[in-house]
Amino acid sequence: MIRIIIAEDHQALIDGIKLSLEFEDDIQVIGEAIDGAALIELVRLKQPDVVITDIRMPKCDGITATKIIKAEFPHIQVVGFSMFDQPQAMAQMKDAGASGYIMKNSSLKKVVEAIRTVAQKQTFFDSNIICEKSSSTNEEVLLSKREIEIVHLIGEGKTSAEISELLFIGKSTVDTHRKNILKKLNIRGKTDLLRFAVERKYDFD
Repeated sequence: MIRIIIAEDHQALIDGIKLSLEFEDDIQVIGEAIDGAALIELVRLKQPDVVITDIRMPKCDGITATKIIKAEFPHIQVVGFSMFDQPQAMAQMKDAGASGYIMKNSSLKKVVEAIRTVAQKQTFFDSNIICEKSSSTNEEVLLSKREIEIVHLIGEGKTSAEISELLFIGKSTVDTHRKNILKKLNIRGKTDLLRFAVERKYDFD
């Protein structure tokens, strides 16, 4: 029996996975968590065979949680479960020690295959994501240290007013930085900037 814990900050998604896995005779869900801190404590308590964890969670993100889990329990296999199809996100989960990475819109068949594969001490990374960084552009080189700080805060959902308070600069200065970021990266509007910022939220270097 493969004993698993699921970590995801949307309870409805957890419930859906659990319901689907009830029909698998060799997989048992022994716990669930809605944030990274709770996941770590649950893993320490129950020590499952496999952990399926979202990347973006409250209190402690999935990448950090994976690093902690693998440091304490190297034998536990971790599968990243995310809405992000960016190679950088998958690469960072892999660097953290994850044995697999699948998308939230994956079929049940793929989820089950991933669980069984990593339980056998093999890797399972979504073949639809090419885990390599593009050499055509280097956004980090284009942006200043301050601009990178602002991008990360945008990725955390902060408004210009909130960013100005956190960085002790004027809101107009933040707005100017945002305009410069858009220009440097050739990004057209707030939506594309937010998407870029969310992707880069997981660049911890």
